[in-house]
Amino acid sequence: MAGPSPRGPLAGIRVVDLSRLAPGPYCTMLLADLGAEVIVVGGGRAGVAIPEFSRGKRHIALNLKAPEGRAALHALVKTADVLVEGFRPGVADRIGAGYAELSALNPRLVYCALTGFGQDGPRAKEAGHDITYLALSGVLGGLGPKGAPPEVPLNLVADFAGGSLIAAIGILAAVIEAKSSGKGQFIDAAMMDGALSLMAMHWPLWRTPHWPERGDGLLGGGAPFYRTYACADGGYVAVGALERGFFETLWRTLCLGEVPDHMNRALWPSIERTLAETFAGAPRDHWTALFDGTDACVAPVLAPDEVWSDPHVSARHPGSGPRQVPAVPRLSRTPAEARPLDLADQTAEVLAEIGLSEREARAAAAQDEGEGRSGLAWPPELR
Repeated sequence: MAGPSPRGPLAGIRVVDLSRLAPGPYCTMLLADLGAEVIVVGGGRAGVAIPEFSRGKRHIALNLKAPEGRAALHALVKTADVLVEGFRPGVADRIGAGYAELSALNPRLVYCALTGFGQDGPRAKEAGHDITYLALSGVLGGLGPKGAPPEVPLNLVADFAGGSLIAAIGILAAVIEAKSSGKGQFIDAAMMDGALSLMAMHWPLWRTPHWPERGDGLLGGGAPFYRTYACADGGYVAVGALERGFFETLWRTLCLGEVPDHMNRALWPSIERTLAETFAGAPRDHWTALFDGTDACVAPVLAPDEVWSDPHVSARHPGSGPRQVPAVPRLSRTPAEARPLDLADQTAEVLAEIGLSEREARAAAAQDEGEGRSGLAWPPELR
């Protein structure tokens, strides 16, 4: 069931979520954590909801191929502030969920279409995944070591940073504007656009001494004071001693003698050899203890299953874990909250709340959400 009413800063905001898999559901999870009522509309051929992104949401299943299902969606949209969808351009229109049709029913609706390539342009209707948008935006071409294929940063950059977070910012901006104008608007949130924007600091540095090629330069892995080093036990430490003061602390903590000019590229090979040999001489946790409390920007590279027992993480986010990430950011007066996960079908309850009769609700509901499904279940079965 829906549980207690949310208390966050978005309490009273209703979001209808037609998206699937990753970027849209993560975006709406952030909104739910901030207090929005998120109603996920399932049914049809899309993939299933990811439980880790489903907390605090209500789930219904509508048959949008049937007139009754579309009518139920339209009734729900009339009560909503926001709608999020992740279809390729044109698909939402064909199922009665396009912006023109829905905004005519609810002029104050903020409608966010979160796609890979956006609503126009030569690739607008092409399929893609995070790696596709990274490849075409230039991000992927800048990641990884020299002389090796580019390295994929999971699906964090285009899906979640360039997609979910940028979409959430657009939604919040449009909701604020609608409070004064009384009018909603269409948000064209493209993951590739987001990836382009995320590179704002780095575009001017490409093919300069600061970033001459992949795997080189100040932040690309070439600078010996901004990279990782192997330790005696097979673990790694991350060194981020970019500023002079941090580098001096690093060098002196390791008792390496006179501090070299770390911005002199001619000295980088010798600095790298010295640091590599030094860190290889003891286990990772030795270096963790040595640098604890110092301003050298040296940290252990934690495996994913080590993060939640880290003293800082466990102190700030008690109770969080791999299936319950913390609600962020912290707000002092109206805090975000990771509300309980409830994947139960609430179609009857939600449709009754917006005034549909029991007969109308039965006719609108998807009878078998899994029938004919072609979307990707997560995680997919590996054989």
